[in-house]
Amino acid sequence: MVAFGKKLKERSIEEWQEYYINYKLMKKKVKQYGPQIEVGSLDRRHVLKDFSRMLDHQIEKIALFMLEQQGLLSSRLQKLREWHDALQDEPDLSEISKLREAYRSVGQDLLKLLFFIDMNAIGIRKILKKFDKRFGYRFTNYYVKTRADHPYSQLQQVFRHVGLGAVVGAISRNLHELQNNEGSYLSIYDQPVLPLQDPVVDSIKNAVDRLTHSTNFLNFMAQHALIMQDEDLLMIPADEQAEQEEGRYHFMSLLLNLANTFLYMVNTYIIVPTADDYSMSLGAAATVCGVVIGAMAVAQLFSSVYFSAWSNKSYFKPLIFSSIVLFFGNLLYALAYDFNSLALLLIGRLFCGFGSARAVNRRYISDCVPLKIRMQASAGFVSASALGMACGPALAGLLQTDFKIKNVTFNQDTLPGWVMAVAWLLYLVWLAISFREPAREPEEIHTSQESTSADQDGSMEKGLKKPLLLASEETEHDEEDDGDGSEESSDDSRKPANSFVAAYKLLTPSVKVQLLIYFMLKYAMEILLSESSVVTTYYFGWSMSSVSIFLFCLGLTVLPVNLVVGSYISNMFEDRQILLASEIMVCIGILLSFHVVIPYTVPQYVFSGFVMFVSAEVLEGVNLSLLSRVMSSRLSRGTYNGGLLSTEAGTIARVIADATITLAGFLGQSMLLNVTLLPSLIICVGSIVATCYTYNSLY
Repeated sequence: MVAFGKKLKERSIEEWQEYYINYKLMKKKVKQYGPQIEVGSLDRRHVLKDFSRMLDHQIEKIALFMLEQQGLLSSRLQKLREWHDALQDEPDLSEISKLREAYRSVGQDLLKLLFFIDMNAIGIRKILKKFDKRFGYRFTNYYVKTRADHPYSQLQQVFRHVGLGAVVGAISRNLHELQNNEGSYLSIYDQPVLPLQDPVVDSIKNAVDRLTHSTNFLNFMAQHALIMQDEDLLMIPADEQAEQEEGRYHFMSLLLNLANTFLYMVNTYIIVPTADDYSMSLGAAATVCGVVIGAMAVAQLFSSVYFSAWSNKSYFKPLIFSSIVLFFGNLLYALAYDFNSLALLLIGRLFCGFGSARAVNRRYISDCVPLKIRMQASAGFVSASALGMACGPALAGLLQTDFKIKNVTFNQDTLPGWVMAVAWLLYLVWLAISFREPAREPEEIHTSQESTSADQDGSMEKGLKKPLLLASEETEHDEEDDGDGSEESSDDSRKPANSFVAAYKLLTPSVKVQLLIYFMLKYAMEILLSESSVVTTYYFGWSMSSVSIFLFCLGLTVLPVNLVVGSYISNMFEDRQILLASEIMVCIGILLSFHVVIPYTVPQYVFSGFVMFVSAEVLEGVNLSLLSRVMSSRLSRGTYNGGLLSTEAGTIARVIADATITLAGFLGQSMLLNVTLLPSLIICVGSIVATCYTYNSLY
């Protein structure tokens, strides 16, 4: 993989060379600070002051040049405006054609300026992260906070590029007025969504989209998808990237991946309301439902690895395999009742876990969906998961019937298996007919585009903070200088991890804390969901329908909560503040759930459950946002990537939680609630302490 400094040199516009960030000089300076701090010739305060001054100078150079170029573009547009006004009085088709080409020429020059800003924005972001990584500071946050809101901020010129909006608007509006001119001058403001636009306008829009990553609901939702784009792709011009993506994206194939995600989540949660009843009908205790539910997660620990590796070569074959395995898994689950076999029930659930293709679904979005709609696709992935989580229990509540066809039983216990078997069979037919295997890129290009831990562009910081904090953290070995200051990129330092052990060694303390938080929230949520049927039946005598409605309502909170947090709360507070507050709220929800007052009431259980679940949902999004920024760039590629690590951490949590429910059942149902909540409380308190310690040491 080519180092950024070399790419900057190769891709920079020759006549503007002196106005780019001097990345080589800045990186060399960062390297020099290390020995100076060790021998005591420089203290921390002096280093921060000196580096800030250097970066201020570089940004000032970039900002002033941008203003100069904007002025030149504005002058040209003013002259074209006068020409345009003259043609309105005396239309001339040949002159109109020349005027249109003149506007396109300005548009091409604007594209050059946008690419100039893009490269410098990446350079600033990379040098800030390199400084943080080498010295263990959070200088990026300090620098952005002190520059972002200052009335004379030059950083705003680079990252908000407000003045360019007027230039983009002038070019777009005039080209639209001149397009197919037949005496009609319909404004873009009258038609905000235009079906056919000039190619130059489309290119400008794509370039602006690459620079502008607003904090909104879509972006926050994308955090949950654990999908991230390789930062090196940001250095490829929009037109080149569009050519690379041509032939790979297929809407129906994307829809099939989202449908797979939805069906798998339905499959996971459709049995939760009836798992205890099914276990008892086979002669086992009600708390064996923990093993029945958790068997799917156990198998997923292994399926995540081989599906992640398989997606390096194909997307279609893993999805076919997944559908077949899930079909037979649900078939076995449904037949276990008539065979009176708990073993067959567990084998069916294991088969369902072995069919988990979520790694393929994420990978397809990361590799094959164009950048301009990748955020929407990532949000669609999360929405499909949330909808499936809500629909699973709701569907179980509707399957209230009992009949036989030729000695095959169809009741509330077996119907979830039969319904999902039919659903996967229909999906398999749809998949075979409609899915299109995307064209594979050459190996050297492909390896740089593999999926990782977090959603693309996963920052929720307000305004200026976002562009600086988009990509995952680099390792200390990335893009090192050699003795004379020239750059080299060590193959070993950029290779993806080839095992879990190698991946674990790349985890920094802050990443380990984020994974601990992810483990905690998944454990707490699994305890709440999996034991809900047993607990509510014991304490309140709820029917299966009541349990289904409760779980359905919990699932419905996911999207509205993310809407509020992604659109409002994330604009008011920093990620780490929301993170700590969410952890505390999860802890409060757990404490409120304990049975310490007799009798245990429905309002207490429902209220504490909603507090815990909603807080955990908020925590998940913020945690993944932070995780995407502290994960090593070497974990953005390969089979053992950051996404796999996060998935495995969450799956292990679910397995342990379900096992805890079954083991606690030996103490009796009266002890089940408090015994299962105690580990949740301990892990939650531990994660809060770890969070406070980690962030206090970094800031």
